[in-house]
Amino acid sequence: MTTAHETLAEVARQGRALREAIPEVYAGYAAMSQAAIETEGELSPKIRELIALAIAVSKQCDGCVASHARGAAKRGATSQEVAEAIGVAIMMNGGPGTVWGPRAYAAFQEFAPEPS
Repeated sequence: MTTAHETLAEVARQGRALREAIPEVYAGYAAMSQAAIETEGELSPKIRELIALAIAVSKQCDGCVASHARGAAKRGATSQEVAEAIGVAIMMNGGPGTVWGPRAYAAFQEFAPEPS
């Protein structure tokens, strides 16, 4: 299995040509992502990243898992918070959640500054 760091590097490398072909689409997606995660509101950016990570598990998206695991770590999520968010994803997805949940948890551990 590749690491989360390797997955992000691969996704970025593979996406360059397409991003050059349709820069407006990528710029729009980046703006939407910024608004969805960073805009001030009732939910903190950390909680929003945890939601995104749980959805990434549900969608079985390795690049999404790596990206939102990194985002959760950057925003100060603890291992227990990540584990509990993944627990909800497992409950909602059954067996596939038990495969993708551990992958998401390992990705978070890879980006976390220290074990929490």
